[in-house]
Amino acid sequence: CGVMPPACKRHFIQDACLYECSPNLGPWIQQVDSSWRRERILHVPLCQEDCHEWWEDCKDFVTCKEDWHKGWNWATGTNRCPWGSICRPFKEVFPQPKDLCEKIWSHSYRYSRARRGSGRCIQMWFDPARGNPNVAVAKYYAWRRRVASPATWMDDLAPEMGTAASALPGSYLLLLGLQLLLLG
Repeated sequence: CGVMPPACKRHFIQDACLYECSPNLGPWIQQVDSSWRRERILHVPLCQEDCHEWWEDCKDFVTCKEDWHKGWNWATGTNRCPWGSICRPFKEVFPQPKDLCEKIWSHSYRYSRARRGSGRCIQMWFDPARGNPNVAVAKYYAWRRRVASPATWMDDLAPEMGTAASALPGSYLLLLGLQLLLLG
């Protein structure tokens, strides 16, 4: 559908780096039985800002597919749009940032209402000199997976740290923090 603009492409490069190199995606690794891989990530809670910025930087670029994991025409040896498909702007294929984040890679990501720095969502973008915020997020969800029911362990408990978390007693927050440290 054309050459991807650099502002949009940088998000796909960062996405590939996160997927290929992050040691903090363990809570979301699922076994799969496909011809091209044995495991995948599923429903990784991606921070709200990351989804919004990705969508904003790509909304005018065009694509012929909603799900980039499968369905390409590989007849030439490289991925091409399926025969009969039409190239349309991202903002038509993915009307909202949530649609882009959740659909482009077959639900590898889940749009999170949590914001960067909340400790409840994975950040695609962060300054490594200030530490990796995704370490605490992975530990939190690994802990949730052990103590919560399978249906609810991925729920955002505190989408806005300034409101929901402030309702928790301070002793609970202290114990939770200590437990997360001990998990490391």
